[in-house]
Amino acid sequence: MTRATLADVLGPALAKGHAVPGFVCLGWEDARAYALAAEAERAPVILQAGPGARAHMPVAVWGAMFRALAESVSVPVVAHLDHGGSLDECRAGLLAGFTSVMFDGSRLPLDQNMRLTAEVVRMAHAAGASCEGEIGFVGYAEGAASDGTDPAEAARFASATGVDAMAISVGNVHLQRQAGPGLDLARIRAIEAVTDVPLVIHGGSGVPWDQRQTLAASSRIAKFNIGTELRQVFGHALRAALDRDPSRFDRIEILRDTEAPLVEAARAILRNLGASGRA
Repeated sequence: MTRATLADVLGPALAKGHAVPGFVCLGWEDARAYALAAEAERAPVILQAGPGARAHMPVAVWGAMFRALAESVSVPVVAHLDHGGSLDECRAGLLAGFTSVMFDGSRLPLDQNMRLTAEVVRMAHAAGASCEGEIGFVGYAEGAASDGTDPAEAARFASATGVDAMAISVGNVHLQRQAGPGLDLARIRAIEAVTDVPLVIHGGSGVPWDQRQTLAASSRIAKFNIGTELRQVFGHALRAALDRDPSRFDRIEILRDTEAPLVEAARAILRNLGASGRA
């Protein structure tokens, strides 16, 4: 199937009562596993390359790889540039073939965030792509603290920018290694009351599975970014592969052993979010 945009998959998700995972990719092995999982579950999927991944491998390579993976399966695959920090970064992603870009102006003053995000929206739409923005600030486990999204500011942001999806800060935190106490439901409902834009949860690994499932089916949260819990699966699988035979040295052989555990874990997430059978 041809590559999809964020708008292509999040609109149906809201209409049908499910969410789509944004799987954080770090290389070929995990990205391929997520595409295979989506194909097996007949589910749409979002493959994401964040700042760390783009520092490790050029954005043009990510774009080509995501395009190849999209063409290898028959389900919708969104190629998403996550946490673009500038207009130039977002422009480079679009030129590399990404079908969706996120401009992260969450640390900027509100008016500047809105102005720059609106520029990226225009740029993305002109390229036939989608744009995600962020209002409020999602912090980091053992790092910068979060700044919760103000519903009134969220309404202004959505209206002024025309974003296709809006990341919000409602108790979620990046890089959590286990599920936390859960999201702020009252704040989510207050945001939903003032905007109809699909909502995005960054730091989805820190959200309890039962709450992810409930919100996917009964809220305007249409995208959960999932990274840390899958990186843990990859790390455990890699260590197990090396422990089974410490004399192994062939990189391809060793990394091949991470695929099945990643596919299984990604399939479970797709089912949990209600995305299975939606493609």
